[in-house]
Amino acid sequence: MTRPLIAVLNGPNLNLLGTREPALYGAATLDDVEALCAEVGEALDLAIDFRQTNLEGELISWVQECRDRAAGLIINPAGYGHTSIALMDALLILECPIIEVHLTNIHRREPFRRHSFTSEAAQGMICGLGARGYALALQAIAELLQEEAE
Repeated sequence: MTRPLIAVLNGPNLNLLGTREPALYGAATLDDVEALCAEVGEALDLAIDFRQTNLEGELISWVQECRDRAAGLIINPAGYGHTSIALMDALLILECPIIEVHLTNIHRREPFRRHSFTSEAAQGMICGLGARGYALALQAIAELLQEEAE
């Protein structure tokens, strides 16, 4: 039996994790986050497709690809969550569960970061828990998929 595919998509500047403002974003690198997702995905019997881009259009194209191939989507839109109506529109097209993740608590940051357009398309949002937010998002996706199957 094929494991459900979960796309884990990451937006701009996340390639700099571990070196970009570690006091704010933590010491974990994006490779560390990918390894965490692979480990948790394996334990939950989920296949993981982990990607990062600094390009808005590429991120939107990846979201659109999820329509035909992913059972669920975890997205850290980074700064695009606060600015991109086009990304929100792409997410709204999906029929699979979507969980939005932010490493920091966006509600405790600058006022412009407190609203996320992309969260309007998500079943839930996890923010402020650093890299462990991805593990929690995978657990939530697994539970949502289980509920759908019942």
